[in-house]
Amino acid sequence: METHPRSEATFHDATSDPAPVPAPAADPVGTPGAALGDRAGALPQGHSLQRTTADGGTADAPLIARYRGEATDAPASVWFMRQAGRSLPEYRAVREGIGMLESCLRPDLVAEITAQPVRRHRVDAGIFFSDIVVPARIAGLDVEIVPGRGPVFAHPIRTEADIDALPAPGDAFEEALAPIREAVALTVDELGTTPLIGFCGAPFTVASYMVEGGPSRDHLRTRALMRENPAVWDRLATWVAEVSGRFLRAQVLAGASAVQLFDSWVGSLSEEVYRAHVLRHSAAVLEAVSDLPVPRVHFGVGASHLLPAMHDAGATVLGVDHRLRLDRAIDVLGPEVPVQGNIDPAVLFTGEAARFDEARAVLAAGAGAAGHVVNLGHGVPPETDPQVLTDLVAFLHEQPAPTGAGAARA
Repeated sequence: METHPRSEATFHDATSDPAPVPAPAADPVGTPGAALGDRAGALPQGHSLQRTTADGGTADAPLIARYRGEATDAPASVWFMRQAGRSLPEYRAVREGIGMLESCLRPDLVAEITAQPVRRHRVDAGIFFSDIVVPARIAGLDVEIVPGRGPVFAHPIRTEADIDALPAPGDAFEEALAPIREAVALTVDELGTTPLIGFCGAPFTVASYMVEGGPSRDHLRTRALMRENPAVWDRLATWVAEVSGRFLRAQVLAGASAVQLFDSWVGSLSEEVYRAHVLRHSAAVLEAVSDLPVPRVHFGVGASHLLPAMHDAGATVLGVDHRLRLDRAIDVLGPEVPVQGNIDPAVLFTGEAARFDEARAVLAAGAGAAGHVVNLGHGVPPETDPQVLTDLVAFLHEQPAPTGAGAARA
């Protein structure tokens, strides 16, 4: 895997790092470099990845083995993006009368919501219940999630003065992450031997919300800012990458066994624009946890043309959406790269025969990678019948272990 030379600032402070970190050196473009090679990251004593499943941990969980490209003869590993959400009646019940961002900052509620689909569907991982704008909210920005619309920022960020007004993510930000650490710890205790995957939005998508002020179909203001004033864009994306990296690192040190960086809007970019204006910022988030022994999953919507570049950003596992067959993604990435995906969410609304045919095809296509974790090619639609997901998980768990590249390493 290529290490990108233009990394952002190291994410560290006395609260989140287990050991002192040397001061970073300047990088080639004049911003602080991430001297991650100089810091010896370590998981806290008792972390789930330091214990086997026999001891209540996740070190030998089949899903983690597949993320690491290690052979396992266990049944298929599966979880679903947006598996904790409006498709579950128990989710709607516990969220009644509670705003989305408030829900994301209540540790007991986060733990309950994260665990709900694990209990119901018997999936092989929990995904930390959060939202991509939570780090910005923790940092003090005025952002709300408007029902039926999505995240809306009261003050869009488009000028140098706007960026100058952003709060510096220092010790105060680390202290404000306390509810996140507590939520992770509670969730890990609840999940036991089922791995928890940490979650974070990628800088391009989060910064785009900040520039546009809310959801956008074409992200024209963001793409224009990149071209007309790349220095302003870089400052904004650097800020987002830092708060996001701290947010993700806090989850890992509190107990998460893997992480996923989710880029909802990145598919709107060409590879050239991605490499010039985005890759270094995604790399900065992933580097925030690269010294810790956790798999790093990167997923983008409509981003099949960006898979090699997203791999270059520091991902160890690539999520692939339903627009590209997994065997073709493996051809692009190479068989040594574990993959995740990519059942078309549309089959959740077909008959069982078509749904199971799709699942078999995805298993067969993913067998050529060093490791394959089954997922959807995007998130669970809110109108999905929960029983469909439960039955799909059971079907996948009944399938024989893959006989492709991963199994050949046994």
